[in-house]
Amino acid sequence: MSEFCTVFKNLRKDNRLTQAELGKKLGLAPSTVGMYERGQREPDFETLEKISNLFSVNMNTLLGKDNAFEENKNPLSGTKIPVLGKVAAGIPITAIENILDYEEISSEMAASGDYVALRIQGSSMEPRMYDGDVVIVRVQSSVEHGEIAVVMVDGSEATVKKIQFQSNGILLQPFNPSFEPIFYSKDEVENLPVRIFGKVVECRQKY
Repeated sequence: MSEFCTVFKNLRKDNRLTQAELGKKLGLAPSTVGMYERGQREPDFETLEKISNLFSVNMNTLLGKDNAFEENKNPLSGTKIPVLGKVAAGIPITAIENILDYEEISSEMAASGDYVALRIQGSSMEPRMYDGDVVIVRVQSSVEHGEIAVVMVDGSEATVKKIQFQSNGILLQPFNPSFEPIFYSKDEVENLPVRIFGKVVECRQKY
């Protein structure tokens, strides 16, 4: 995310916002906005989504990866996307935003939405997904019942689970029978909050 601070600062200036004004729109202290711009701190996934929505830019632009994508596009290699960190297949863990690596997707897939890759940590999704596997995620705020999604809990924790919507809340269902499902009531969904970060569209196993 080394380019984020420059892109973020330019977006603020282009929209003629002070750090205090931007902080108010994002629910951040002006000092936090300043640290983002100086590269002294990095935003979590939820804040990245807020910034993306506020300025109507996709995640790739926000991360300063558009040029890198263009350089890596060709009919054979497709498009590279960043592996943003680890996502838990088990108990939710704190999401890590540092770019760890890059994965390649087809140019056709890249053109169909905003994609990132995340590395699985834990065993609750075995045998479908194993510790160390990389999942390709289309960033979106909703999924259908029964789909596999990356879920953000309390703005800073991420987990990957099969989503089951219930009348009184949401159930995050593991594949590994040794793990219990995680249930959040409607009140918890609203107030923690519990938010869909994106839909898992592919799992790449690492050996």
